[in-house]
Amino acid sequence: MRVLVVEDERLLADAIGAGLRNHAMAVDVAYDGDAALERLAVNDYDVVVLDRDLPVVSGDQVCTTLVESGSDTRILMLTAAAAVPARVAGLGLGADDYLTKPFDFADLIARIHALNRRARPATPPVLERAGIRLDPHRRAVTRDGAPVSLSRKEFAVLHELMRAAGGVVSAEQLLEKAWDEHTDPFTGVVRFTIMMVRRKLGDPPVVDTVPGAGYRIR
Repeated sequence: MRVLVVEDERLLADAIGAGLRNHAMAVDVAYDGDAALERLAVNDYDVVVLDRDLPVVSGDQVCTTLVESGSDTRILMLTAAAAVPARVAGLGLGADDYLTKPFDFADLIARIHALNRRARPATPPVLERAGIRLDPHRRAVTRDGAPVSLSRKEFAVLHELMRAAGGVVSAEQLLEKAWDEHTDPFTGVVRFTIMMVRRKLGDPPVVDTVPGAGYRIR
């Protein structure tokens, strides 16, 4: 899953980014609305965590612009305004969810996962295929009931393959969803991570390479 955090309080923004990365999410951070719009124009995000009170371009304007573009990106507004009218106004702009500061980080994680499940097509809370069971919220994987220990990036890659439900996922799509904007697209990081996922899932192999197209779970 790829997330954009837009928050002008840099310490808070960086703390949120670090916490989400610990949950196997690929995270980019923007500190104002203009920088957020630039990133949204070139990257495909699953969820945007968006502060309403932003410099340069307001969070409300970022939200409106994103909604009017027809993007499938889900919007979680993050703000200090806790009053009901403020929440109603934020949701009225097209936001999918609204969380007030201060907040519990576990609540933020749960809401992001819930929003990601609303992607088109919708996905269930726990993904199962070919004897593999993947729980994104608990960051847990089992195969035929046995636990499988994966790194954050390995988990993120397997998550995208499981979400495809047998469909082919290209290396470019995996790079887009499992790594942030600082990753060199010409490295062999996707191929190496797939190799590690196969090794850790064990035999018989269930991750296929589709020549010229990408990868899939049988």
